[in-house]
Amino acid sequence: MAMTPYALYQQAIEQQGFAADPAQAEAVAALQHCFEVLEQGRSGQGVYLWGPVGRGKTWLMDQFQQCLAVPSRRQHFHHFMAWVHQRLFLLSGTADPLHALAQELARDIRVLCFDELFVSDIGDAIILGRLFQVLFDQGVVIVATSNQPPDQLYLDGFNRERFLPAIAAIQRHMQIVSVAGEQDHRLHPGEQRQRYWIAEAGKPGAMVEVFRQLSADDPGTDQPLQVGSRQIQVIRRSEQVIWCRFADLCEQPLAATEFMALCDRYTAILLEGLPALGGVQRAGRIARGTEDGARRVVAGDRQLPALSRRDDSVRRFIALVDECYDRRVALYLEAEVALEALYTQGYLAFPFRRTLSRLREMQLQRFA
Repeated sequence: MAMTPYALYQQAIEQQGFAADPAQAEAVAALQHCFEVLEQGRSGQGVYLWGPVGRGKTWLMDQFQQCLAVPSRRQHFHHFMAWVHQRLFLLSGTADPLHALAQELARDIRVLCFDELFVSDIGDAIILGRLFQVLFDQGVVIVATSNQPPDQLYLDGFNRERFLPAIAAIQRHMQIVSVAGEQDHRLHPGEQRQRYWIAEAGKPGAMVEVFRQLSADDPGTDQPLQVGSRQIQVIRRSEQVIWCRFADLCEQPLAATEFMALCDRYTAILLEGLPALGGVQRAGRIARGTEDGARRVVAGDRQLPALSRRDDSVRRFIALVDECYDRRVALYLEAEVALEALYTQGYLAFPFRRTLSRLREMQLQRFA
């Protein structure tokens, strides 16, 4: 059988028990067309797959990339942005570093595949506003997944006008396909494997036995772990497993790069003391520069979003789950509340839907 997106999709339905889904079929048709154009040596439109969590967007994109004979690169979006920031730092002093970076990419690849395109940072928004356009101009075909349509990306972000060129470029150079079928494919039947517990006061936690089983004959150590310039406090760590408190992993100033390093090193991460993460949002604040701090200056004011006191730690937790999911690293959690009650209200409710879906899938044997 020929290795094409359409053939692999049909094989999954006919031989692997996948459920037929009209929304997925439309996405496959778009990916098949993109694949055929690339096979003919041309650079046509890319594909932008968006829709609710669990609709198979990442799987469809990965099947597409698996079929490609041309040079390609597949990355989680925050991995790509970490690389972009690193390269731009190294290219400082170059007349047009963004253009140089895009040319560098275009020399190496024909297709760039992004998973989970989600923009929440003003720095990323400004960079992407031009980078996407330059990449398209260089003939790079982009295939991406997202939970949002392009016109809703960075919707309430500060200085959103700086990101509008990126949205326009996506709409011009990519076929926009809604993958919004009725089924959450992550919840298809599968053998259960518990990786989430609710802590019970006065009883030993589940992580003691989990660590023992996963570490085999390695008793491990309770010495802190050095990751770059950061020192992470641990309950226990062995060669294969690290066991931490939520406060030491998500309430400290760690970045996505530290979570990448943990997933490079360990096959399983154990996290205990996970609290209820949602909360009542604080009132938004007016941000002013030092020169207008004494009085309200309408032209210089901007309203910051209403945040809860835990939002920074929630962002880190989301980044940790994303990294473990993308790298197939088993994540074991012991929390104060049930999984569905982890985040029930707050500014980050939308991105947390994806996190909740991924945590549910992690409770299946087929994961990791």
